[in-house]
Amino acid sequence: MSDPQRLIVAITGATGVIYAVRLLRVLRDSDIETHLIVSDAGVLNLHQELDMSRKHVEALANVVHNVRDVGAAIASGSFISAGMIITPCSMKTLASVAHGLSDNLITRAADVILKERRRLVLMVRETPLNLAHLRNMTSVTEMGGIVYPPLPAFYHRPASIDEMVDHTLGRVLDLFPVKHDLTPRWNGLKKTAA
Repeated sequence: MSDPQRLIVAITGATGVIYAVRLLRVLRDSDIETHLIVSDAGVLNLHQELDMSRKHVEALANVVHNVRDVGAAIASGSFISAGMIITPCSMKTLASVAHGLSDNLITRAADVILKERRRLVLMVRETPLNLAHLRNMTSVTEMGGIVYPPLPAFYHRPASIDEMVDHTLGRVLDLFPVKHDLTPRWNGLKKTAA
C-alpha cells in the first residue's frame, strides 16, 4: 500500500478565509491527506468573516499542527508532500517566506517546500500593492513559488460567490494536479450571432 498524497494548507491573517475553508472541504472528500496550520490572525479572520472557530476549521483537516511547533513533521524535508497552499496569504507571511525567516511553522514549512523544490502556492490578499509587496512576490517567484492572488474570473458567468471561489480553487488545484469538478473547463469563445 502506498503512502497517501499529502497537502499542507496554511491560513494566515488576510481576508479570504472562505478559500481555505472551501479547499479543506473539497480535499476532505478526496484521497489527499491534509495538514493544517492556522496563524493567530487567521483564527481572528475565521471568526470575523465566517463566524467559525479554530475548532471547526481544524475538524476539516486530517492532521492539525500548532503554528508555534517548528519541530513538527512538516518542518522537515523528509516529510513527503505534494506541496503547500497558503490561503489566504498575508503580506507579513509573504515577506517572511520571501526572506527565509522561518519564524513560525507556516513560514518554516514553506521554506522546506521551496528548498525541496516542491509546489508552493501563495494566495496573497492585499490591494493596492506597494513596492515591498511586489518585490517580495518577485523573490518568492524567483525561488520557485507561485503567487496566486485569488482574483475572480467572470468569463464563466458565476451566479454566486461560491462559484467564484470554486473557480479560483479549481485553478489552484490544477497546479498540483488534483482532480476536481469545481468549475467548467474553458472550451473557447462562444459563437457570436451573425
